[in-house]
Amino acid sequence: MTAYQPATALPRELLSRNDMRAAISAHDFGTVFHIARSEAGISYSKIAAECDIKPERVGALARGHGSVTTFEKIARIADALRIPGGMLGLAPRAWESITQPDHPLVASAHTIIESRDGEDTVRRREFFKASTGAGLAIGLPESSHISTDQRIGDTVPDLLRKRTARLRRLDDVLGGGDTYRLYLGEQLATKRLIRDCEYGEETGLALLSVLAEQAQQAGWAAFDGGKHADARSLYEESYQAATQAGDTALAGNALAFLSYQKVSGNREAGIEIARTACRTAGPDAPPGVRALMHERLAWAYAVAGQVGGTEQALNDAETALSEHDGMPQPDWAAWVDGNELQIMTGRCWTELRRPLRAVPVLEDALAKYEDTHARDKSLYLSWLADSYMSAGEVEQAAITARRSLELSAGVASVRHASASNRPCIDSALTANCPQWQRHWNWRRPEVSPVPWSSLASAGTHPPRRRSELRRLPGSARGGA
Repeated sequence: MTAYQPATALPRELLSRNDMRAAISAHDFGTVFHIARSEAGISYSKIAAECDIKPERVGALARGHGSVTTFEKIARIADALRIPGGMLGLAPRAWESITQPDHPLVASAHTIIESRDGEDTVRRREFFKASTGAGLAIGLPESSHISTDQRIGDTVPDLLRKRTARLRRLDDVLGGGDTYRLYLGEQLATKRLIRDCEYGEETGLALLSVLAEQAQQAGWAAFDGGKHADARSLYEESYQAATQAGDTALAGNALAFLSYQKVSGNREAGIEIARTACRTAGPDAPPGVRALMHERLAWAYAVAGQVGGTEQALNDAETALSEHDGMPQPDWAAWVDGNELQIMTGRCWTELRRPLRAVPVLEDALAKYEDTHARDKSLYLSWLADSYMSAGEVEQAAITARRSLELSAGVASVRHASASNRPCIDSALTANCPQWQRHWNWRRPEVSPVPWSSLASAGTHPPRRRSELRRLPGSARGGA
């Protein structure tokens, strides 16, 4: 039996084109429709009929007016145009198991993982990018067979949570610009299950908890990719779902994310939200969760310039970690350990302009941090470079900044871009520091220029004047 093939199915060669792939990845369906008509002769009326969209709406989208954001409509377009689910951040579509178009993999020969000349880290990252575009079907618990016309059993939430945990590993090597659509697709799919399926009360609460976790994951990717309004909306939605589920740990973490985003614009509000996050998670939360809440509170205090509050929150985080009693940690907090606490401690003291406290803990922690976590290590190295500059160690700052930029090449993260524009890394110092220029004789990785105004909600600050940097260690004002 031959599978049904709609008249609007995109030719394989068209799906392989770079402009089409870029439009699909960005959910820019107006461009998709335009290319489909101009290159494949698929009329807007046919697209409208197959996608259940008004013809005038299709035309408006093709002219760049409006966007498609609902899960149902995106899934309908995928089926009508035969766009594989993985290209849109969706689970594989049912028709993909019947008709397997011979789409070329987006991974090219140069993305093969090799351990040669120190290039394996970047190549691994490129491979994961390619895998994300291809659908990430390998090694993931299957969720595409869950039907919306059946009753969901109590095993489904656990299946979805395991899948979410696997997908979270992508955040170790990719930036939010690469993962946001994928994580958002997972969250939207779970939301659809909650809305359309039948299930018992306990299963419903578990599904809400999974939804809260997925919303946080998508929100973090949005934040990392510079989509701050989307991030805030997802964090708020996560808090509501976690509260309904009675999951106080996840509710507290949603507030901690909101605090992390809020504190750069409204410091007092950011501190208060972080305090509420600690209270919401409560004293019975797993040690890693409590440590994470206190870390976020410490950061809020540091941004506000409050030394005492920062130190107390860091001490509370250390105490929480020391109380580990074998209680299972949720996967979303499993990365919080002693080394992570050192990183946050160093970041806080860097923010407070206390280089003698910041440098030793950052050096020690980063020595144990693998290069495969390129985005995060690059960011943390930029904080170390900043502290070196505050201490007057210009040459060491230059060496560290160079390493930070090498690691960050190709990472789709607005936070990485902000680090590349730090005053200790950019041209504000090169004109006045011959020592810096000696270490700058190399090709700087290309990064998209990001205006400082757009980075305010990403926890960054406008460049400081050199006169505002602290003196050399040992001087009357040089601070620990």
